[in-house]
Amino acid sequence: MSAELTDDFRSIVLENRPLIDVRAPVEFEKGAFPTSVNLPLMDDEERRLVGICYKEKGNEAAVKLGHSLVKDEVKRERVEAWKAFIEAHKDAYLYCFRGGQRSAISQQWLEETGVDITRLKGGYKAFRNYLTQASEEIMSRTNTLIIGGRTGSGKTLLIHKLDNAIDLEGLANHRGSSFGRFISPQPTQINFEDALAYKFIQFEAQGHKNLVIEHESRNIGRIHIGPEIYDNFEKGQLIILETPLDLRTEITFEEYVEIALQNYNESFGEEGPQKWADDIIGALSRIKKRLGSERHIKLQKIFDDAFREQLESGSLEGHKGWVELLLSEYYDPMYDYQIEKSAIPIVFRGNAQEVLDFIKSKEA
Repeated sequence: MSAELTDDFRSIVLENRPLIDVRAPVEFEKGAFPTSVNLPLMDDEERRLVGICYKEKGNEAAVKLGHSLVKDEVKRERVEAWKAFIEAHKDAYLYCFRGGQRSAISQQWLEETGVDITRLKGGYKAFRNYLTQASEEIMSRTNTLIIGGRTGSGKTLLIHKLDNAIDLEGLANHRGSSFGRFISPQPTQINFEDALAYKFIQFEAQGHKNLVIEHESRNIGRIHIGPEIYDNFEKGQLIILETPLDLRTEITFEEYVEIALQNYNESFGEEGPQKWADDIIGALSRIKKRLGSERHIKLQKIFDDAFREQLESGSLEGHKGWVELLLSEYYDPMYDYQIEKSAIPIVFRGNAQEVLDFIKSKEA
């Protein structure tokens, strides 16, 4: 049996090395690494049966059962799937949960067909522990610049113009508000943490002086930022991006109406507009208590009128009315209150270009 092992996890991250995860699909779905693909040695049912056998009769019997379940055509198909991936990604590595029998067997079967592949020492568990520890260590010694500003200020747009920034909302696949859901689901908590760890390690390797992030709460949708990471974020410095209401309305309208509708139409076809409208109405309902009955009724009416106009004429302009009202009467007072209570020191205020220039000056 080949003994090619590696625990050079940092290089795997910096190289974005492709990984073959031979765990069962149920394990992969709970959490995996950003560059991994699931090509299991055993499917969920096979794994379940082998697990029962292990508990009742021990390791030797379980291994024997595993070989009887994955043999002949089943074995050939799984080995061919690994070989096809390796052919397309010649630098790929292999792992199972603890770097034990499953990855060793997979590695051996490949070797028998003339294909060599390195497997991760300690498997998924060891790599995951490395990522968690590295994240906390890197953040404990990293200066953080936090871009704040009222909703629609263009914070995410600005983040994407910087080499030393991490888009937390992008990693969480959520815009961080009641209206922030995307059609595609959020990643699992583990997937978010692993992807964020990759970003931290790659950030540090680039040698930047400051990490730039957007001002977030601990939760982004149903994803949460761990206390060790978040507490270090809060030791940073706050930069307020100041954008006039009319421009914020345009930015929010483009993202939450124009782009969102395009995505809904692509996903749901003719049902897209109605599904989008239902989601907006649902978001308004979720904040009804904080809006107050009168404002909720007012916003609902503006939206209903705008949606009716959209269906009749195709014009989306009417939606700017509820977007602007939502920003000025709901999000602005809430954000201003949060900033007033925040303990993070404000070191700069300015428009997008001024903020960009300030951040770049901090790297000089």
